Amino acid sequence: MAENSRAELTEAQLLELERKYDSESAFRPMGKKMGFIVASILVAMSVYHFSVAGFLLVRELLQFGIHLAFVLGLTFLLFSWRKDLSVTAPPKGWMYFDGVNILDIVLATLAVAAALYLPLLPPAEAAARAGNPSLTDTFMGSVVLLFTLEAARRSIGYTLPLIAGIFVLYALFGQSAPGLLRHGGVPWTGFIDGIYGTQGIYGIAIGAMAKYVFLFILFGVLASRIGLGQLFIDLATIAAGRYSGGPAKVAICASAFMGSISGSSIANTVTTGALTIPAMKKVGYPPHFAGATEATSSTGGQITPPVMGAAAFIMVDFLGIPLRDVLAAALFPAFLHYFGIFVMVHLEAKKLGLRGLSAEEMPKLAAVLRVNWLAAAPLIILVYMILSGRTPDYAAVYAIIACVVVGFIKPQERMTLHGLWDALAAGARSTIAIGSAAACVGIIVGVITLTGTGFRVGAIVIQTANDFAAVVSSLWPFSFFDLQQWALFFSLVLVALACIVMGAGVPTTATYIILVSVTAGAFQILNVEPLVAHFFVFYYGVLADITPPVALAAYAAAGIAGSNPFKTGNTAFRLGIAKALVPFVFVYSPALLLVADGFTWWAFTYTLAGAMLGIASLGIAFSGYLFAPLNQIERWYVAAVALLFIAPGVITLSIGLGLLLPILLLQLRRMKRA
Repeated sequence: MAENSRAELTEAQLLELERKYDSESAFRPMGKKMGFIVASILVAMSVYHFSVAGFLLVRELLQFGIHLAFVLGLTFLLFSWRKDLSVTAPPKGWMYFDGVNILDIVLATLAVAAALYLPLLPPAEAAARAGNPSLTDTFMGSVVLLFTLEAARRSIGYTLPLIAGIFVLYALFGQSAPGLLRHGGVPWTGFIDGIYGTQGIYGIAIGAMAKYVFLFILFGVLASRIGLGQLFIDLATIAAGRYSGGPAKVAICASAFMGSISGSSIANTVTTGALTIPAMKKVGYPPHFAGATEATSSTGGQITPPVMGAAAFIMVDFLGIPLRDVLAAALFPAFLHYFGIFVMVHLEAKKLGLRGLSAEEMPKLAAVLRVNWLAAAPLIILVYMILSGRTPDYAAVYAIIACVVVGFIKPQERMTLHGLWDALAAGARSTIAIGSAAACVGIIVGVITLTGTGFRVGAIVIQTANDFAAVVSSLWPFSFFDLQQWALFFSLVLVALACIVMGAGVPTTATYIILVSVTAGAFQILNVEPLVAHFFVFYYGVLADITPPVALAAYAAAGIAGSNPFKTGNTAFRLGIAKALVPFVFVYSPALLLVADGFTWWAFTYTLAGAMLGIASLGIAFSGYLFAPLNQIERWYVAAVALLFIAPGVITLSIGLGLLLPILLLQLRRMKRA
C-alpha cells in the first residue's frame, strides 16, 4: 500500500502542498549559514521549554515573555513579509544575508528586546506601574502590539490581525459604536496598559503555549520521528484494510490514531493522505470522495485525546480543571465524529460495490510490531501520567524523554544525534505560527476585558435568539419545546454560525479563544455549564477546516487526490456532519461529556445511543443507501427523523426508533427482492 501511494506524490510535492494550503508551514528558503543559525535558535527554544518544565524555576511572567521573544523573533526570520517569497529559491542581493532580508533580522532583534522589556522589570516595579504606566512602558507596549500584529500577518495571514485591529479601534472609539456595543472609549495609555500584561498579550493564550502546548507539539514531532505514526498507519491497515472499501476505513483509523499525537488538521491530512488517498482511488472511490474522507478524518485530530491541539490546554487554564477531565470529556464526542465518517464510507463502499485490500497489499502484524513496537511506549507513558493526575507539563517531559530513549535504542531505524537536532528544530518550528496567533488573540482578549464586550455581545445574542424563539413558538403547533428551549436552540445556532464564519480565515485555537470570550455572557445567561459551552465553541471552530468556501484541510486533500477542491470540501462537510450534530447533543444532555455536572450512566447510555442513531440516520440520508437505494422522499424522511435525536431522551429515542422502523422494513424487503 505504501509503495503504491508514494509513487504518486514525492516528498517535495507533499511539502509543497502543505505550504500551499497551510500558511503556518510557508517558511522562507534560506542558505546554509542562516539555516544553521535559525535551527540553533529553534533547538535552544526546545531545550529552554523542556528545561523550564523539567527542572528550572522561572517566574510566570518571565517564562511567558521569553516564549513570546522566541516566537516573535523567529517569525521575522522564518516568514517573509510577502507570502510568494516563502516558496521560491533564497533571494540574493545586498539587502539579504544568506537569503534573509537584513531588515527582517533587525526587526527580529527589536521584537525580542520589546517582548522582554516588561518581563525583565523587577516584579515590585512592574506591579507598581500597573495602572500608571510610564512613557517608556507605553512606547514599548505599542511596539509589542505592532510586532505582534505583523508576526500574525506573516505567519497565518491577514484575517486574524484585521479582526484584532477592529477590536483595537472598538476599544479606542467605543463611544461611536451602535446600541448595546457603545462604551466610553479607552485612551491610548489606558489601552496599552490593559493589553500589555497578563490580561492581554502575556495572558492565558500565550501562557498555555509556553507551559503546555509547546511540549506536546514537540512530543508529537519526536513520536512521529521514532516511528509511532507509521505504527498507527500499519495497525489501521491491518485492522480495517481487508473490509469493503478498506482504504477509506484505514484512512479513518489512521487519522484517528495520528490525530491523537498531531492535533493539526492540514499536517495530518498531508501525512496520512499521501498513503490513503491513492489507495482509496485504486479500489474505486471517486477522487473527490477519497480526498474528503481523508480531510474529514484528519480534522478529528484536534478533538481526539491525548493531544487535541492547543485548544485543550487553553481550556485547562480557562476552566481551571485537570487535563484528564478535558480529555475524558472529549473521548466520546471524538468517537461519534469517527463513527459518523465510518457509517458514510461504509455505505458508499456498499453502494459502489468496492473491494478491500488484498492479502498482498496488507502489512504483516509480526513485521510491523518487530520494527515499531517500542514507539508506543512514550504514548503509553504520557497517557498513564495524565490519567494518574500528573500535570500536563510533567507528563510531557517524561514522554519526551521516553521518545529520545526509544529513538536511540530501537534496533531498526535508530535515531542519531543529527536526527535529534532536526526533530528539536522541527518541533519548535511547528509552534511559531500558532504562538504568533496566540499573542494576537491576547490583544482581542485584552479588549474584551477592558470594554466588557462579552456581556454586551451576550445580551445581543440572547435578544436575537429570543426574537426568533417568540416567532417560532407562536407558529409551532406542538408543545415539545417552550420559549426558553427555543431561545437556547437559536442561541446555539447563532454561535455555531459565528464559529464557522470566523474559522474560515482564523486558526481553530484563535477562533475558540475569541468566541468563547465573546459568548461567555450568553452561555452564562442560558445556564449552560462552562465545560459544555467551551466544547461547543471548540467543535464548531474545528468544523471550519472542512466547511467551504475556505475548507483548507479539504483543499489540501484535493491537491493529493487531483479532484475539484470545492466539490471535495462539500463532500467533506457532508461526511463530517456528525461534528455539527454532536455539540447540540451534549448541550442538551451534558452526560455525553462524562465529567459534566449531573452525569449518570443511564443518561450517558441513552444519550450515546440516541446520538449514534441520529448520526447513522444522517449517514443513510446523505448516502441514499442502507441495504438498498432510498428514493428522495425516503432520504428527506430519514434526515428529519435524525433531528429528533438532537435532544436525547427516552421519549425521543423511542419515537425516533418507531419512525425509523418502516424504512428499515422497507429496506429489508428490497434487499430480499434484489
